[in-house]
Amino acid sequence: MLKGINKRLTPNLLKYLAEMGHGDELVISDGNFPGSCCVENLVRVDGCGSAEMFDAILEVIPVDVKYSGKDGAVFLMEKVPGDETPVPIWDDFNAILKKHEPEAELGHIERFAFYERAKKAYLTVYTGEEAPYGNIIIKKGVVLSK
Repeated sequence: MLKGINKRLTPNLLKYLAEMGHGDELVISDGNFPGSCCVENLVRVDGCGSAEMFDAILEVIPVDVKYSGKDGAVFLMEKVPGDETPVPIWDDFNAILKKHEPEAELGHIERFAFYERAKKAYLTVYTGEEAPYGNIIIKKGVVLSK
């Protein structure tokens, strides 16, 4: 065990997060996310929800706000046209993002474009999230010395 590391960040997940460089992307997916979008680097954390995983990951990696612009580094999957399902998890994602990266904004990507982008991500973190549209893509930023 490590002191000060969120218990949701498993050793395998920490390894992949540490390997990621500036501009690499990762997907945090809900439990219904299609397996065809998996990349070679896949971590399953079935006992955790997407929002909790998003919060844990943002504790250790920066979001690429500086080089991608305020709305070009974190993306949600758009709802299917005509779908009236409420999506309260988006409010959770937004609150978590603002806590860690106050300047960042959530962008939206059409469903199938989201899947295609997810296929190119460096890492996919599958969660046990049951809420609809509980998927998010994060572009890693630069860790700056202080």
